[in-house]
Amino acid sequence: MSKGAIVDEVTCIGCGLCVQLCPKVFAMQDDGKSKVINPTGDEEGNIQGAIDACPVQAITWTEEKTA
Repeated sequence: MSKGAIVDEVTCIGCGLCVQLCPKVFAMQDDGKSKVINPTGDEEGNIQGAIDACPVQAITWTEEKTA
């Protein structure tokens, strides 16, 4: 199991802060909401920074199954 980031798209307000902090992990969708493009693709500390900075707490950690 590995740890990865997820975005609750219902909670997300599309502020873009996570994309600014971790552009290798998050991207903005056409609907103006953030999505995870690479859940473990950046340093964990940077992802935690985006989680901490999210104004609506839409980003969390999840455990992913590895093959």
